[in-house]
Amino acid sequence: MNWFKTFLLMGALTALVVLIGDWIGGSQGMVLAFGFAILMNFGAYWFSDKIVLSMYGAQEVTESQAPELFGIVRRLVVNAGIPMPKVYIIPADQPNAFATGRNPDHAAVAVTEGIMRLLDEQELEGVLAHELAHIKNRDILIATIAATIAGAIMMLSRFAFFFGGRDDEDRNPLVMLIAIIVAPIAAMLIQLAISRQREYGADESGARICGKPLALASALAKLERGKERIPMDANPATAHMFIVNPFSAQGIATLFSTHPPIPDRIARLERMQSGRVWI
Repeated sequence: MNWFKTFLLMGALTALVVLIGDWIGGSQGMVLAFGFAILMNFGAYWFSDKIVLSMYGAQEVTESQAPELFGIVRRLVVNAGIPMPKVYIIPADQPNAFATGRNPDHAAVAVTEGIMRLLDEQELEGVLAHELAHIKNRDILIATIAATIAGAIMMLSRFAFFFGGRDDEDRNPLVMLIAIIVAPIAAMLIQLAISRQREYGADESGARICGKPLALASALAKLERGKERIPMDANPATAHMFIVNPFSAQGIATLFSTHPPIPDRIARLERMQSGRVWI
């Protein structure tokens, strides 16, 4: 179901760029915007692991330096059927974690010092299983594709704002104005919705990898409380990578959140534990 929803959202994003591209720049303008967006996101995809790990001062650790952490990851990669990723520790007090890398053969998992102090072994296992699920499901690639399409829409709208759109006599100025203003917002909302669906997917896959949905649910509850107590000097552009959003979002702001509400994620994991259908 999570993959189906992701597929529908990606389809909506693609349809939006085709529609806006035709309205604003025609086929040539759309191809040009796609080309720029691909170039802009290619480097981020290929070097995402190095960029984000360096951004947070993450330090790679060996098995002798972190035997318990390595032991958990080794058990989980066998269940997940993926290669052993590199393991990093982030010198930050906020309890959080993320995975990065362009594919399972070039992947890394990173945990903060705060999360290692806060969670017990089973809860940490649930968190790491969630992050390995992102790697297994190739969510970095999905996020990059969504960002590329959304970026193309943004470029088309900015081009139209500064230089005008395709010169057709029968073009409705109101439709053009809507395309310039509404389309980028719609693209961003769809992109964020894709991010939230991939978090649901990683929760489900992670719970299956570790076999302990309630351990992951307990970890999420602790992480939500922990992030409220301990702020993190995080870059908003990387917020979607963490297991819980390092920033707070309430009310209508949740529409612009990269993560689903923690109570919803916990409720789904509890339904999964009870054997009910995953929704």
